[in-house]
Amino acid sequence: MPLGGVKHLGSMLFWFIAIAVTAIACAALFYAAGGRTVNVSEPESADSNSHFRQVLAGIDADLAAGKLGEVEAKAAKSELAREIIRLKAESGKAAVAGDLGRTPLLVGLAGVAVLAFAIYAALGHPDLPSQPLAGRTDIAAQSLNLDTAVSRIEQQLAANPGDVRGWAVIAPAYTEMGRFADAAQAYRRVIELSGVTPKLQTSLAEALLLEANGAGSEEAMSLLRAAADGNPADPLPRLYLAAELTRTGDYAEAAQAWQNALALSKGGEPWLAAAQQGLAVAQNDGSTGPTSGESEMIAQMVGGLADRLASQGGSVEEWMQLVRAYLVLGDKAKAQAAYDDAVVAYPKAFDRGELDTIALDAGLTLKGATP
Repeated sequence: MPLGGVKHLGSMLFWFIAIAVTAIACAALFYAAGGRTVNVSEPESADSNSHFRQVLAGIDADLAAGKLGEVEAKAAKSELAREIIRLKAESGKAAVAGDLGRTPLLVGLAGVAVLAFAIYAALGHPDLPSQPLAGRTDIAAQSLNLDTAVSRIEQQLAANPGDVRGWAVIAPAYTEMGRFADAAQAYRRVIELSGVTPKLQTSLAEALLLEANGAGSEEAMSLLRAAADGNPADPLPRLYLAAELTRTGDYAEAAQAWQNALALSKGGEPWLAAAQQGLAVAQNDGSTGPTSGESEMIAQMVGGLADRLASQGGSVEEWMQLVRAYLVLGDKAKAQAAYDDAVVAYPKAFDRGELDTIALDAGLTLKGATP
């Protein structure tokens, strides 16, 4: 059979099966909605008026036996007749209601079947072959991983190197993949093709710093300063500047950069806590230092220790603890005074060897002479 005939036969077979399944479903629903007689005690062929005939016969028997008078018998027969008429009327209404109740169901089932076939006739094509994944762009896009996507963009850029949109898309992808040199090159191409902006300067600087892996980059620092000047409302270049200045030990400029970034904060940024900590480090010349709560607690402890040592004296270790505490608090003058009192208490250098080492490292004066 020719291929066209096979396709036609397949299409006909599909529609035959679809119609049959729909008809079976509709019939099942129609049957389920239909009325039934449950727990019937008499066969359906039984005379429905037999009960009334028995009642009528009973009335005649009572009349013949003298239990009922002529007038009473007529009244009973009249009442029986009205009852028969009433039941007949109710039976007719129930039949009509049953028919009306099933009519909407029939219309609804027919409508569903017609709608289903109409929609499939417009959208479905059983005779078409299965579509390759490459032809289904929405599904294919979901299954692509980053490497495959970047590879495709690279092929497009090789054919069209002036595609600024392609370079703008692939640059952050390179950064995500850890290809920092390629990311920097891509950002340079975007700047060449579309012009420089503070955002592009910041992105290029980020790629250069990541590529340097802690070694620093003068070009990146220049780009960050230019980006900060070009967009005063963007904290990102200031944060990069502050972090790099802190790393290189330029604490005064780093503290200013941290403050400039924090001035742009609205209070809920994810970088806020890190920036505050960075500012504290820069202000303490690279030392993390205690928090405000810790400083208050240390100050109370130090005050008690200093009072006790001044009034009662103490061991070399306690004097050493006091000097260290003042140094942690950043109070070099009190540290020097505590050290001088310790020298008075322990005049022999042999007794305070470690204490002298701490004083030397902190830049304190030993025995009145500058080390």
